[in-house]
Amino acid sequence: MMEDTQELENKACEEVISDKEPQKKDETLDEVLSRHRKEISQLQKKEIELKKAAARGSKAEQKAKKKQVEEQISQLSAKLKENHAEELTRLGFSSSNGAEKSSLDNLVKAIAGASVTSQPDHPKVSKAKQRRDKRAQQEAEREQRIQAEQNDIVSDRMVENEKLERKLKPLGLTVSEIKPDGHCLYRAVEDQLALLSGGTSPYTFQELREMVAEYMRKHASEFLPFFLSENLVKGDSDGSPAQKFEDYCKEVESTAIWGGQLELGALTHCLRKPIMIFSGSFPDVEMGKEYKSQGGTDALNSSIMLSYHKHAFGLGEHYNSLVPDMIK
Repeated sequence: MMEDTQELENKACEEVISDKEPQKKDETLDEVLSRHRKEISQLQKKEIELKKAAARGSKAEQKAKKKQVEEQISQLSAKLKENHAEELTRLGFSSSNGAEKSSLDNLVKAIAGASVTSQPDHPKVSKAKQRRDKRAQQEAEREQRIQAEQNDIVSDRMVENEKLERKLKPLGLTVSEIKPDGHCLYRAVEDQLALLSGGTSPYTFQELREMVAEYMRKHASEFLPFFLSENLVKGDSDGSPAQKFEDYCKEVESTAIWGGQLELGALTHCLRKPIMIFSGSFPDVEMGKEYKSQGGTDALNSSIMLSYHKHAFGLGEHYNSLVPDMIK
């Protein structure tokens, strides 16, 4: 299994490299930047494919493959950035003193600072040319931000995962990946309930959503102030606070709206169980302490154990379920 997955990962990496289109001699700057964005998008798609391929086998194999995928994506991202910088350099974007730029950041600054009157053969620049130059400058800056964010996401995710693993190892816990579809909080709780019951969860993720919405409606006075502090927009006069809260509850029970602190608070009361959330980016949180059973390890064993990931995906935050190391 490990060898088959490794072969798939190698093939995916080769596809990332092969997907890179060669620079055409007559490409304009707009065309080059457009191709660069396409190659970045292809790399992001390959990252998803590699992560899917890594989510196979035992927990130990998944952990090893996950780390390998992160390293591969980091290397491919760095290589792609280097190639893009070289191509921009070949288009003549360098510093005024002729020194070569060592990073894409400096190249973008060079593009932004290029004088439109520096060409003696064309002293006058039309408004259309000025608009094209401005658009090219904006696109170059946008590309820089995309690449910087891509690199930061990979780096931040690796740091976050390493910190989380150090927290979980002494507790004998490991991350069980949950589908990132907007229902991740409820799916993670469903997974925990199945684990605690030793079989099937008494509630599906959709039933948990409905329970949370109904509990918040019945205890609106407890949730409404927190809801308004997070969701009230200055100058927004459409509808009363109560109506806005009711609309939000409808979203909770009928859409894939992401769950957060409000929903966690409702869940711990609905299920009458403590919920512990571990994170590599923030201090750990325990909710529903009043439901903890007496007696040390039993209290831990009866708790719902979740992990919170701020940098799990480019899309944003995510919840996973935490299970004992021995569970495959």
